[in-house]
Amino acid sequence: MKIRKEDIPVKMEAPGTIMRSMGGYGGMAVAFNELPAGTDMGPLLQGLKNDSCHCPHWGYVVEGEMVLKYDDGTTERYTTGDVFYLPPGHTGTIEKDTKLIDFSPEKEFKEVMDHIANKLAQLSGETAKA
Repeated sequence: MKIRKEDIPVKMEAPGTIMRSMGGYGGMAVAFNELPAGTDMGPLLQGLKNDSCHCPHWGYVVEGEMVLKYDDGTTERYTTGDVFYLPPGHTGTIEKDTKLIDFSPEKEFKEVMDHIANKLAQLSGETAKA
């Protein structure tokens, strides 16, 4: 089973950001994300347990740099060429424009992505009212 990056459906898009994902990979979702420097996932994860992502991810940093902070207070820096496992209980910031591919359990991934979509909708509603 294979798919080209360009054929993975775009789920979220914003200036400098493209988040592609789809399920059906043996209970896993595949995602290819392009995120600009300065992106802070923290505000989008607020309201989840510990205000962090509860979904584990396995992946590869194609390009860029990001810093992950874990619920236990530790941090790790991931850069171009790093293969990673992010256990549940993390949040992160993008230090340099980043492209990454990851695989995550479908159920938990959907929960987090639905939460993020709701947060983005709330933020755009607040901006529109201001």
